[in-house]
Amino acid sequence: MDRLFHALADATRRNILHRCVRGELSVSRLAEVYPMSFAAVQKHVAVLERAGLVTKQRRGREQLVRTDPEAIVRARQVLDELETAWRGRVNRMAGLLAEDSDPQDNNPTEGRDR
Repeated sequence: MDRLFHALADATRRNILHRCVRGELSVSRLAEVYPMSFAAVQKHVAVLERAGLVTKQRRGREQLVRTDPEAIVRARQVLDELETAWRGRVNRMAGLLAEDSDPQDNNPTEGRDR
């Protein structure tokens, strides 16, 4: 999961992932649109590959990059699980706060001797 979030934390890597969803692209084709060196783009692709988000295949002199659709499904499942866990926590906190805000507890004159 750490590799996944590390890979998705960078805007360039997210853009590479998005571009490769539409179809496979060579690393050199990917590098054309970024204001960085070819080697820097290769490093971004390597991070995505280690996270399992893309695969590379050599075809002749080119390395073709494509998004792994199953990896996107797995990433979505991880995010869904995190969302469920956090929503459960928020709901439990809301329940505790609702218990603490009992209307009888908010009446300052109740229970005092007059």
